[in-house]
Amino acid sequence: MKNPVVYWELASHDAKKTTEFLGKVFGWAPEYDAKSTIYEYPAGDSRQAFAGGGVFTLRRAKLPFLTIYIKVQDIEAKAKLVEKHGGFIVEAPFEISPGTKICLFNEPSGVTLAMLEKTS
Repeated sequence: MKNPVVYWELASHDAKKTTEFLGKVFGWAPEYDAKSTIYEYPAGDSRQAFAGGGVFTLRRAKLPFLTIYIKVQDIEAKAKLVEKHGGFIVEAPFEISPGTKICLFNEPSGVTLAMLEKTS
């Protein structure tokens, strides 16, 4: 693929709170770079599993946005963790095709993310 995605950024109102939330829900442990003041998440093994992305025209949303899809094992359990740690479920887990569920949620500062579970 030409020009693959190799990095992502999430702009938050409170980066420390956001990284704490992501750690509690997904077990992610960032490396803080004091010089840039960025919490870095190295790709590690995930670089082998990145499946690509897509571009679409806005429908219900009024503003452009970026959503990162996070692969999970038990989407219902993760949705409960999102709420437990101060997040908000935008769209509860639902099947988009046989064997594939998604769930959209806001982390505590309001940034929208999504989870994806493939069971087949």
